[in-house]
Amino acid sequence: MGITIAVAGKGGTGKTTFAALIVKCLKENTSGSILAVDGDPSSNLHLALGMPLEETIGHIREDTLAQIQSGTLQAGISKADYLELRINKALVEGDRVDLIAMGRPEGPGCYCAANAILRNVIDRLKRDYDYVVIDNEAGMEHISRQTTQNVDVLFVLSDPTLRGVMAAKGIVELAKELGNKIRKAYLVVNRVNGEMPEPLREKIREVGLELIGTLPAEPKIAEFDLVGRPIVELDETSPLYAAVKEILHKAGVIR
Repeated sequence: MGITIAVAGKGGTGKTTFAALIVKCLKENTSGSILAVDGDPSSNLHLALGMPLEETIGHIREDTLAQIQSGTLQAGISKADYLELRINKALVEGDRVDLIAMGRPEGPGCYCAANAILRNVIDRLKRDYDYVVIDNEAGMEHISRQTTQNVDVLFVLSDPTLRGVMAAKGIVELAKELGNKIRKAYLVVNRVNGEMPEPLREKIREVGLELIGTLPAEPKIAEFDLVGRPIVELDETSPLYAAVKEILHKAGVIR
């Protein structure tokens, strides 16, 4: 079983950029295979990685449910085998990095049997990789619904504000409520140039978050987004990339 890394944070904290740079760092500093999981339907992790995307797990779930309800599901194949076939087709394969997108979470009309099968298929899929990197929603729906199981390292991103830190605290508290699914949770404060203000450090200590590092603002990110250039093409000399690498080193993910 490989290492599972989850990234969470409220919207606008830069978690998808961070997740993409984790993938880049793992690819360039390890020899292991990597599965990137886009768990946030609003994030577009595939664009940050420069990978195509045609289908999501959410679409597969809804399409399968519709076929079951209408009686048009392909005959001669079990639901489990059908879902596994569809998921394998949805997997985007790249150079040592594969990608799968969860899409939107199950709705009120969910088909629980299909979701249980999906969990089993995805967990089997994860076993084929040395590293799994999950770009999560702030509410961590896919972890809380057990679509993904144990997480070794959770990075929660915050902007350099008191409100951002409090939001991060709420996410970490949710992670703790999930029991032993989260082995270690760290706070990462993004867009910090120079020293972090002391009032912010005090708030972090006050709420009991473990700060593992900060990320500097990177003007090139906006430039890349403007022209649709993948974040993973960011130069290795970038201070942002260096900061991500240092955080992974501190967390024991890379040597």
